[in-house]
Amino acid sequence: MTIGDINLWNPGPLGLSVGLALVTAFFLGMVHGITPDEHTWPITFNYAIGSYSIRGGLKAGLLFSLTFTLQRAIASELAYFAMAEFLKGVGWNFAVYVVVGLVMLGSGLYILRRGRIPHLFHSHAVDHEAAPAEPGALPTYMPLVHGFIAGWGTGAFALIVYTVLAPAMHSPYLAFLPGLLFGFGTMIMQMLFGSFFGAWMARRKLDDRARIYVARKMAGRTLTGGGVSFVLAGIVGVLDPGLVTGSISTGVSIHNLSHLGVGFFLVLILLVPIAGYSFWKSLREAQGLFPLVP
Repeated sequence: MTIGDINLWNPGPLGLSVGLALVTAFFLGMVHGITPDEHTWPITFNYAIGSYSIRGGLKAGLLFSLTFTLQRAIASELAYFAMAEFLKGVGWNFAVYVVVGLVMLGSGLYILRRGRIPHLFHSHAVDHEAAPAEPGALPTYMPLVHGFIAGWGTGAFALIVYTVLAPAMHSPYLAFLPGLLFGFGTMIMQMLFGSFFGAWMARRKLDDRARIYVARKMAGRTLTGGGVSFVLAGIVGVLDPGLVTGSISTGVSIHNLSHLGVGFFLVLILLVPIAGYSFWKSLREAQGLFPLVP
């Protein structure tokens, strides 16, 4: 086996050996972790930003990817036993959108509402000496929950693992390995991106309290807005897949970039503007609440 034997675009016709299938799965996972993907990037981004540090971002990427890897290994084993047709169904994928969106929405609301007391009978006058209501931190297990759920979504990469690489194992005792190696490849890239996002947040010129406020508030707002977007897209996809299954061909021979569909537009057309607005609004609030570092 040589590097020239690896075909990440169309590995099927090669008559894959076990070793080549596993190496292919690992490198496919790395490419999956790099390319814009609705099941990884938005989630890792928000948890990494909310951690406001390089170490926290690395941890967020690791925790998310751990259960994502576990899910891929389980699904790879299921695919070996002829479950691939079920897993790659359009309706199934959009149902996962709904669940992922609900978890994102719940996480975002948890951050934004924690510590707040409804002002039903209080004056609307501002008490400048009172401590401002600050967003709360998510439990550390939330990326683990999110990673396992998000992993059940299907796309070009998942279909290759389920329909090409898992059957190449020729044994039920090895069938989980392509999913496991794919998950490890994704994990490496998600940890790197998580570190980058966390470092970006840590470098904002704010004092520590303001940085925490902006990071958590931005994560909460982006998770909430992204969650609503995912739920709506998922519901539409379940009810009428034809409305959201179209795609634009780019001619680029890289999965997730060869055809731009609903997942790509969820990430770049909806979530990026939501994240940008959330950062701007949270930063303005923090500048009013906390002093800037000179």
